[in-house]
Amino acid sequence: MSDEKKLLKNSFGVSLATLASRILGLLRVRLEAVSLGGGTTASIWFLTLMIPNMLRRLLGEGALGTALTPIIAGTERESGIPAARRELAQILTVLGALLALIVAVVSCGALLLGKYHDLFGSAFLSSERVVGVYEYLPLIMPYAFFICLTGVIGAVLNYAGIFVRPALTALLFNICMIAGLSAGVLFDLSPGHLITGLAVLTPVAGMVQFLLMLWMLQSCGRFPVFSRETFRSFAVTGKVFKLALPALLGYGVLQFSFVIDRTLALYLGDQAVPALTYVDRIVDLPIGLFAVSLGAVLMASMTHAATEKNWDEMREQLNFSMRHVWFFCSPMAAAVLFFHIEILRVLCLGGRYTLNDLDATRMVAVFYGLGIPFFCSLKVILPAFYSRKDMKRPFYVSLAAICVNITLNLILMFPLKQGGLALATVIASGVNNTVLLILLKKDGFPLYRRTFFSAVRSVIISLLAGGCVRLFLPVMKKLFRTSYWSDCLLLLFTGICFGMVFLILAWLSKAPELKEFLSILRRKRKKTV
Repeated sequence: MSDEKKLLKNSFGVSLATLASRILGLLRVRLEAVSLGGGTTASIWFLTLMIPNMLRRLLGEGALGTALTPIIAGTERESGIPAARRELAQILTVLGALLALIVAVVSCGALLLGKYHDLFGSAFLSSERVVGVYEYLPLIMPYAFFICLTGVIGAVLNYAGIFVRPALTALLFNICMIAGLSAGVLFDLSPGHLITGLAVLTPVAGMVQFLLMLWMLQSCGRFPVFSRETFRSFAVTGKVFKLALPALLGYGVLQFSFVIDRTLALYLGDQAVPALTYVDRIVDLPIGLFAVSLGAVLMASMTHAATEKNWDEMREQLNFSMRHVWFFCSPMAAAVLFFHIEILRVLCLGGRYTLNDLDATRMVAVFYGLGIPFFCSLKVILPAFYSRKDMKRPFYVSLAAICVNITLNLILMFPLKQGGLALATVIASGVNNTVLLILLKKDGFPLYRRTFFSAVRSVIISLLAGGCVRLFLPVMKKLFRTSYWSDCLLLLFTGICFGMVFLILAWLSKAPELKEFLSILRRKRKKTV
């Protein structure tokens, strides 16, 4: 099997694991919408969860994970696995101490602000949405400690060739959240009691994930070694943080931009934050299903190639990945674009989530849907930099893109409200992708014409498939009664029709990605038989 086929095969396994997690995530979205609604209560919960998730992206699966991979690879190559295990122990110890300090400071700060927020004389800091965050943040912050360490361990496991099992651990978080939300619906808990229960369950889920990842390290012979020799020198920790610093700054600026988006959304009203968050969860399905899984595999694979200085292999991997990202993500974008109303009705409408909340979400869905290919492409572009230990230039590019994002936020939020915030994010992501690809071309890693035309073909057949099915949607609606379960069946039937039309058009247009993907399925079937 070629290196590109192996890349797709490994990412396919991770995608299946991620699919299970994302399906549970959609069920979680449904329960959150029904039990929390689309107003103040939902804003409090989403803003509270935003802080530990921001740290997870920054210190877990983000910069440190990507910086750690090439360093561990070099140590294993030069000194063997035992040396790499000692380095990992040192890094986890230092990171754990840093995270414990952050958790303590943030929790204490939230408690103080919750008690003395009236002293600042700010109506915004004393609003119900913000005061609720002060109350629940200390309960949820320990989750950041566990999930950040889990993300770093996941990077090590990926380099060791273990992809599926780490991806499966994400199921635990959604299972815990679904259990808590289901209990809230079943026992008709008040919003305050429900958020308290969720805030307690979140760190428990993170701790279980962390323990499972440690067990996986033990099973593959890479469990960290804590000994005197481990802490004689902290050179490797300094190397990791020095290498990760530009990326940490980049991720930090990115998360700062995210916080600004949500803060501006607070000024737009109670519905803005839930509208952005619910659609973000829906859009996260294609990103997590294919782009994140492929990006994780690609980071490990490109690191191997960069260590060997096999630049031809890296070029082929980049182009192969970009073709498949656009082939799989373009139809997902078209599905959200053409059928966002049907998707939102099934996933959100009901309980405390009203038609008014749904109407406030429509424009966000349209713009975020258009941005899916850009969001996904970034996940496979960045490994081409990080695998070569090039962290600075992506940071500068992301900094420029974030400036574009914030500027457009301030321009578009007034005429388009929360839809304007979503559109600004999409435009900034497109700018980010374009500049990074230009830099890669100058480095000798260009996108081939075949890749460009493949992406254009994927977009065209996705739009044709979506347009055809949308045209016949009024006829299909007459076949179903007006009820929630009828809406579910209609969405399922629409999705099947859309998928079939897309695959037929892909086959008629002789898309090579379809043939390459089917070859992986055939190999898996033969091995099963």
